[in-house]
Amino acid sequence: MKRFDYPRLQETLYRQTLPNGLTIAVLSKPGYLRKEAFFVTDFGAIHRQFRLEGRQYDMPAGIAHFLEHKLFDLPGRDVSAEFAALGASTNAFTSYDMTAYYFSCVDHFEQCLALLLEFVSTPYFTEESVAKELGIIGQEIGMNADSADSVVFEDMAKALYRVHGIRTPILGTRESIATITPEILTLCHGAFYTPGNMMLCVAGDVEPEQVAALAQKMLPAKPAPVGEKILPMEPDLTCATSLVSRTMEVSKPNFQLGFKSAPPPRGEAGIRQEILGDLAAEALFGDTSPLYLRLYENGWIDGSFGGGYETVSGMAMLTCGGDSEHGEAVRDAILEQAQVLARTGIPESDFLRMKRSALGRKVRELDSFTATCVRLCTYQFAGFDYLKFPEIYASVTAEEASALLRQTVKQEQSAMAVIYPKKEQEVS
Repeated sequence: MKRFDYPRLQETLYRQTLPNGLTIAVLSKPGYLRKEAFFVTDFGAIHRQFRLEGRQYDMPAGIAHFLEHKLFDLPGRDVSAEFAALGASTNAFTSYDMTAYYFSCVDHFEQCLALLLEFVSTPYFTEESVAKELGIIGQEIGMNADSADSVVFEDMAKALYRVHGIRTPILGTRESIATITPEILTLCHGAFYTPGNMMLCVAGDVEPEQVAALAQKMLPAKPAPVGEKILPMEPDLTCATSLVSRTMEVSKPNFQLGFKSAPPPRGEAGIRQEILGDLAAEALFGDTSPLYLRLYENGWIDGSFGGGYETVSGMAMLTCGGDSEHGEAVRDAILEQAQVLARTGIPESDFLRMKRSALGRKVRELDSFTATCVRLCTYQFAGFDYLKFPEIYASVTAEEASALLRQTVKQEQSAMAVIYPKKEQEVS
């Protein structure tokens, strides 16, 4: 494996791409007892349309998450119990643009890694097990529907975007998952759970060559066709609608505000845009900004307020929200302050302070194996070496962040979702 040193971070990463197409990254952590491994596929909730071997497919909403659940099933075996018997914990998650399976352990690392590679690579779907999972995921969907934070974000995404897959919840709907069959699961597994569409990332005191050797032993030797993802592109930066609302059993109104931003390109330019977006959001309404302090003193926001810059394949948005009786007034104040910053620019001293703070947080996050492995995989799929982030922070400028605000925080590119408390007669 090839060694890469990052002196500014005092980190060492080993990388290799196997003949079957699998990318392997090992973050060397000599002296650490704990070890973590992530086996990740570049397949998430938004990847519902794809081409494979000359045919085009359109999958039900929630397919990536459903597949994540089902891969823990092996014939006559309990994968979680097997990890537990090795003293390891295991879990998985599905995001909009990837699915990750992982474990953490102190001992028996190679056995755990072999088990991880085995169960993720072994499709086993029966009519009975799929029917059982429908009830389990249906309960998750019901819990999500009762979560105001989840609902208000999903409502905002639907208002902001016309066609992008972020309009659809990661879990799907009860109606969409009811159409999932063993055949559909097998098709998606074959299209996207092939080494050329995946990454194995390990952090800990392990031998990189042993990781690569085990992956070569456990996985197919030759590359296989990968599904060609079809991502519907937004026609422009205008929104589907500007305001949506509903009522739920909440104690006070909850709002989520979004501003549609230009989709990020691949590679370093995309990561640069993400970093600039985060810094622009901090300058506009971060908890040390003049606007935040004014809104807080007016009683228009409280400690629940927060936001940032979100990117997913094919989309980007600047968002904020929280509990407030004055959501529309907060939106108007943000638009007004953005115009001020667009005219005057972000003060250089403030920008340098925010850069130092943001860079410090990123460096401290390297102590989290989980966060680091996830970011290494996320940025690998986006075409960028994550551990080069200090160079990007060093080069971004206040003018670039101000320009992003000018281009993004506009009335016509904004949408807001609000959840109001149910009236007493509605509750009864």
